[in-house]
Amino acid sequence: MQSEQDSRHADVTAIATPQRQALVASRLATALPAHCVLSRPEDTRPYECDGLSAFRQLPMVVVLPETEEQVQSVLKICRDLDVPVVARGAGTSLSGGAMPHGAGVLLGMAKFNRILAMDPVARVARVQPGVRNLAISDAAAPYGLYYAPDPSSQIACTIGGNVAENSGGVHCLKYGLTCHNVLRVRAVTIDGEIVEFGGEALDGPGLDLLSVLIGSEGMLAVVTEVTVKLLPRPVLARAILASFDDVSRAGDAVAAIIADGIIPAGMEMMDRKTSRAVEPFVKAGYDLQAAALLIVESDGTPQEVDEEIERIEAVLRRCGCTAVRVSKDEGERLRFWSGRKNAFPAAGRISPDYYCMDGTIPRKALGRMLGAIEQMESKYGLGCMNVFHAGDGNLHPLILFDANEADQWQRAEAFGAEILELCVTLGGTVTGEHGVGIEKINSMCVQFSPEERAAFFAVKSAFDEFGLLNPGKAIPTMARCAEYGKMHVHAGQLPFAEIPRF
Repeated sequence: MQSEQDSRHADVTAIATPQRQALVASRLATALPAHCVLSRPEDTRPYECDGLSAFRQLPMVVVLPETEEQVQSVLKICRDLDVPVVARGAGTSLSGGAMPHGAGVLLGMAKFNRILAMDPVARVARVQPGVRNLAISDAAAPYGLYYAPDPSSQIACTIGGNVAENSGGVHCLKYGLTCHNVLRVRAVTIDGEIVEFGGEALDGPGLDLLSVLIGSEGMLAVVTEVTVKLLPRPVLARAILASFDDVSRAGDAVAAIIADGIIPAGMEMMDRKTSRAVEPFVKAGYDLQAAALLIVESDGTPQEVDEEIERIEAVLRRCGCTAVRVSKDEGERLRFWSGRKNAFPAAGRISPDYYCMDGTIPRKALGRMLGAIEQMESKYGLGCMNVFHAGDGNLHPLILFDANEADQWQRAEAFGAEILELCVTLGGTVTGEHGVGIEKINSMCVQFSPEERAAFFAVKSAFDEFGLLNPGKAIPTMARCAEYGKMHVHAGQLPFAEIPRF
């Protein structure tokens, strides 16, 4: 079975011998300039982890190609030498998806950072994968256009990483995820073959392999070019800030707005812990006594916005909100959003460490999930700040802990695993936009059956027969799930105990 074959490279902590490292580095040096091949520990150390810094592993070799031809050469060499390859963009992944393989090559795409073409008439941009998300909108701004997906890390994250994780953002409710805003991807397979997925036409012949590639976490091919869709900037945008004295009522309001046939540009929720953490920094004027705050945005023409704001306000009051504010100008609208956008760094202000989870649930279950998380806080003796893409049920609980105390990290991991399992129980999934990576690979055993996981491996095998691209991530092997089942029954044992922490 392919899942067992793929397990040959699943041990990301494997360490190559000095002889093996020297061989691989020397072969790669024949295809790339000397400054593009790094193998000394002091040079590879900056690549030992991604945004999920809890898991760390030094790569055997780091390569920083500058051309597509060099990417092809690197992949061919790694295929010939049976060397695992992990592609990396800005390293902002929060699931360990870009964590290196200890006996593999870390393929950094940071030098692919050019916007190749901007077509304001067709409303598309052709960019390299190392271009930052926000840089696309900045380049399109003179034409009155922008790129819609806006993850909170958009100032730093790259479009290649967005493709790998199918990233979203606070406006994904109305404008969609990465998969809804990417038209075409050019990529290189492990054999060095250039393949193009999708196109600029409304539809293409054959299977929709573009949808398979987006969100595949670098397991199928290495992206070298992306064509994205650009949208006209709305004439007007206004945001509502609503206070609730009960988190369940705030969750019910989210479901009620959608049920009323309203699709806001964005709809986000923050609990009291979060609003109190961010307010000293952003000074948005949040109601710090509210149990939950709901930010709902409307955009369009002034007439459309006025009508929609009125309808949203009516639903919010019907659902028991205690206060409503509507942004008076663009500055106030941005302040409303600034707290939500800065929730993660705010967690770092009040806690030595935090563990950001990412799962999805049906909107109607938001209140139940928040109540359950509150009980888990008592169970594990740890605090939790809750921020949600409430409109589509995508949760981002931030579990607060101190990594200097080993038992706190163990409790934080168990806390996070329980949240993800409850997501599945409530009819959701173990990830919304951060990907599975290494962090949630055990949770995949809970959500998917052996037959479903075998189907996932069959897709991977069609692109990467020997399992060299980002192995040990996203799809658990049968053996891992069997081991996790034993751990789950007896509890108290950490997943990934072999990976260095912090």
